[in-house]
Amino acid sequence: MDDCQVVWSVSDVNRAMREIVEGSLLPFWLRGEVGSLTLHRSGHAYFSLKDAHSQIRIVYFNGAAAMARLGIANGSLIEAFGNLTVYEARGEYQFGVKELRPAGQGELQRRFEELKNKLAAEGLFEPSRKKPIPMLPAHIGVVTSPTGAAICDFLNIIDRRFPNVNVRIYPCQVQGSAAAAQVAAGVDFFNRAGGVDVIVVTRGGGSMEDLWCFNEEIIARSIAASHIPVISAVGHEIDFTICDFAADLRVPTPSAAAELVIGKREELAEKLARLSKDLDNSLMLLLTRCRARFDRAAGSFVFREPRHLVEMRRQQLDELENRIGTSARRGADAGLAKLDKLAATLETLNPARQLERGYAILFDPAENKPVTSCRQPKGKRLSARLADGSVDVEVI
Repeated sequence: MDDCQVVWSVSDVNRAMREIVEGSLLPFWLRGEVGSLTLHRSGHAYFSLKDAHSQIRIVYFNGAAAMARLGIANGSLIEAFGNLTVYEARGEYQFGVKELRPAGQGELQRRFEELKNKLAAEGLFEPSRKKPIPMLPAHIGVVTSPTGAAICDFLNIIDRRFPNVNVRIYPCQVQGSAAAAQVAAGVDFFNRAGGVDVIVVTRGGGSMEDLWCFNEEIIARSIAASHIPVISAVGHEIDFTICDFAADLRVPTPSAAAELVIGKREELAEKLARLSKDLDNSLMLLLTRCRARFDRAAGSFVFREPRHLVEMRRQQLDELENRIGTSARRGADAGLAKLDKLAATLETLNPARQLERGYAILFDPAENKPVTSCRQPKGKRLSARLADGSVDVEVI
């Protein structure tokens, strides 16, 4: 090696590149859509700006508060003023922001809202369409990348809690242009093949563009058409996709999906244990009460002297017979006395008794009724009824 040959260090190269980049371009305005936003507790903001074809890393020192105040989030379209620089520690170039302003809604965010509103208008997100998640799924279908962290977290929780649960994985891409069609094909496959009680569509977190395939219409319609309940576990807790709205249940992370599916089994096992304990306690209480009743019955006078019970019932029958006889005689005597009284009254009111005392009753033979008035025509013939017979009379 020539002693005059200069050997650069990596730091020397990165430092030189920084001087070249920062010295070749004046500060300028940069327009793009915000993605992968992180507001650090130090007060700095780190994110990316992207358009339809490229993206660039952005750093905004002490800008977290300003971005929060302006309501800038992932998907926001902004215009940032600053200059290009090089982060020497990683040899990456980035854009340092000095000032920024909102420029409207980003393209991805616009497409997201348009598709969301379109499918919502068709009723694909209606609660009435949601299918209940089974309480005890013995077979779980998972649509995800077989090499991603999401499936590892999912399987670890399943294996740790209920290793006997059968998990079937449909391998597919979860990022990129082909991912949406493959995820939809996985949901369709489990619906055709059957054999699973619930389908979990999952992947780990990422930027909006990383998760964009889960905002494609083909996935939403495949999930909406599924006759098997579908759980969406895409991204982190703050990430929402069209897949989440179309699914029967949305959970924030892949781990949460596993805990939800298996947690229901644990909940049921605990409930069964409580019910079993309550049943045992109830049976013991019932047995104790029955034993107490048996002890009281065994010690009672009736069981010690059963003949006494028979004799007591016989005595009660005799007393009842005597009361019935006495009551019957009293009733008969009262009836006879009343009958005698009525007979005497009837005898007193008998018209024959009055005739025996010298009275007579005049009858009009023509009308065959008693005469009650003295205004009778002269010569009218009447009949007078006496105690021993009747005589004819004439009005003079």
